[in-house]
Amino acid sequence: MRRRSTLAALLSLALVSSAAVAEPTAADRATARTLAQEGQQALEAKNYAAAIDKFGRADSLVHAPTLLLGLARAQVGLGKLVEAQESYNRIIREGVQAGAPRSWTKALDDASKEVAALPARLPWVTITVLGPTNPEVIIDSTPVPIASLGVKRPVNPGNHTIKVSAEGYLPTEKAITLSDGQSLTVNLELEQAPVDPSQIAKKSSVSADTGASGRSSDTRKIIAFSILGLGGAGIIAGGVTGALAMKKHSELEKNGCTNSTCDLSQASNLDTFHTYSTIATVSFIVGGAGLVAGTILLLTEPKESTPPTGARISPFIALGGAGVKGTFW
Repeated sequence: MRRRSTLAALLSLALVSSAAVAEPTAADRATARTLAQEGQQALEAKNYAAAIDKFGRADSLVHAPTLLLGLARAQVGLGKLVEAQESYNRIIREGVQAGAPRSWTKALDDASKEVAALPARLPWVTITVLGPTNPEVIIDSTPVPIASLGVKRPVNPGNHTIKVSAEGYLPTEKAITLSDGQSLTVNLELEQAPVDPSQIAKKSSVSADTGASGRSSDTRKIIAFSILGLGGAGIIAGGVTGALAMKKHSELEKNGCTNSTCDLSQASNLDTFHTYSTIATVSFIVGGAGLVAGTILLLTEPKESTPPTGARISPFIALGGAGVKGTFW
């Protein structure tokens, strides 16, 4: 008898449609009526998943509090207390209009009574994430807003998996089991993800190359200026001894010495002339080489594709002067 009255109440939806939705067609009403019958049969058979499907589709075609009530009862049977509470509260929020079928008024009364038993059964979980400021939290397949972290959040009883991830941190997850009316606090701390070793090696290589290049450049300049200094000193020494050699050469000429013959009395002056000439020659060679090498070090940078740079230096000394001459390539 109760089943007949329940089915009659469900079938009355075909006579009246909700003002909140567009007017359903005759085909929509017929389909919703069939779905309502199948949903009630599944609910009485405790096939709650099928009942949820049937009542949900029927209500989407012809919205009615009787269908929402069947949906809420099926959700309670399946343990979906959070969804059931929302279905009950929707019936209460929408209410029924004056002149609505008696079955609708009864559905509203039943929803008000049945929803009162749910708060004591609802489990609650408080999730706190330590580490990142904007973590991504998912319970099973449902994202949890940032605003819900650190405060109580209703969850259906049963087994759940909490997954947490954030940029720059290692993801983590935790399995929990909640019973009716249980409250649980879950603290999850994320560890920072290690930096990619290849990136560290790459950065270190770049830093090492840059540092080595800078040190090499500084060392090159120091060596270049040192060589230039030695070269300058060599040129000065060559100039001084070259001048002394020319002076001795002039004295020898005055005393009758030529390139082939010289009086024995001028042997000492001749030895001095040769000594000054040798010193001048060596000084000019060293000085010229130093100037050329220092200049090359300052003006060139070592490159694999750069052809070798060099110079040929030739010192000279004559009666009219002394110095060096060279060719660069």
